[in-house]
Amino acid sequence: MSKLIRAISENGGAVLSVLDSTEIVAQMEVYHHPSAVVSAALGRLLTGAVLMAATLKSEEDSLTLRVKADGPAGLLLAVADGKGNVKGYVENPIVELPLREDGKLDVGGAVGHNGTLTVIKDIGLKEPYIGQIPLVSGEIAEDLTSYYATSEQTPSVCALGVLVNPDLTIKKAGGYLLQLLPGATDQEIDQLEQNIGKMKSVTAILDAGGTPQQIIDQVLEGFNPNLLDETPVQYYCDCSRERVERAYISLGQEELRKIAAEQETVELKCQFCNRAYTFNTADHIHPDKD
Repeated sequence: MSKLIRAISENGGAVLSVLDSTEIVAQMEVYHHPSAVVSAALGRLLTGAVLMAATLKSEEDSLTLRVKADGPAGLLLAVADGKGNVKGYVENPIVELPLREDGKLDVGGAVGHNGTLTVIKDIGLKEPYIGQIPLVSGEIAEDLTSYYATSEQTPSVCALGVLVNPDLTIKKAGGYLLQLLPGATDQEIDQLEQNIGKMKSVTAILDAGGTPQQIIDQVLEGFNPNLLDETPVQYYCDCSRERVERAYISLGQEELRKIAAEQETVELKCQFCNRAYTFNTADHIHPDKD
């Protein structure tokens, strides 16, 4: 199981969350069997959701990231909760695009550049908090950074990455989220920019055998960071036969009668883990009332 590690600078001006999400993204790949560029896109979104969910106050709280743009991948979703669980969905898992000029997967091309990032936080209030911004690039990390600057007025730096093997399994995945608190000084901000500027990418560090702790040491070099907490995280889908059945029933009697007239059974799949559930269509038809 992966662990999300959070640290804070000695004077409390910066908080850093780091995650090696290789296991999480690998489990996503097993469920959805996406192409390489879609693994990179949804893997980044899953990693970002876990990093953002680290700020949730309760285990019962949840955070949803929804990306909808004009790219061929279509809708992307990632849902994370305060218990360290995350799950994801992509509308079109198979997208084939040429590599970018720098030889990297064209995540922005798969996601699209014109669209929106929606952040939904269910924190136990009557209505969930919903924030939405236009996409900056479709590369996910830049979009999350823009969300924090625009919707929460929190200066942040987000870095996300996924390395995909030739056989489409996941080689490495990870990311970090650095957030500046009101106590940060201009000098400290300059130092953080210098630290980040000389670092390799997250996946390059992890692929070379580096650890989340080493990423903390590099980002917060000179800040004498203190460990806040370590949280186990995993790809976990909480679907059940009852939950899927409720979704089926919600179609309404008219639609259910049409389905029952055409077939004796119906197979429904969970969008997050592709687990299949079979129902007898006649069982959900209410008798007509005189």
